Amino acid sequence: MRQAMAQQEVAWDNGDIDGFMEWYADSICFHSPRGNTCGKAQVTENYRRSYPTKEAMGDLTFDLHEVIAAGDDHAWVTGSWSLHRSADTLGGAFALLWIRQAEGWRILRDHTY
Repeated sequence: MRQAMAQQEVAWDNGDIDGFMEWYADSICFHSPRGNTCGKAQVTENYRRSYPTKEAMGDLTFDLHEVIAAGDDHAWVTGSWSLHRSADTLGGAFALLWIRQAEGWRILRDHTY
């Protein structure tokens, strides 16, 4: 999961939303103060709408705090995120529920705040 999230940072910093979304399960539900969205296509569309350009995406950094196994095929990952852009810096925290699928580990639930 740590390696996957490092790859997500690289994809994001390159303006590659599809590469960032590779680590999400098709049945992802994303929960944030802005609302709840379920389904990979819908979550991807929200990212595209909120971050239409590479400049808007900025430079993403994750700081992982915990990786806790929840059985053989699930794990919780908690941490913080920061997004550095020329106009501002955003940040917050997250809790991710990962699931092991045939294609590997994927994020099933994303609680970002």
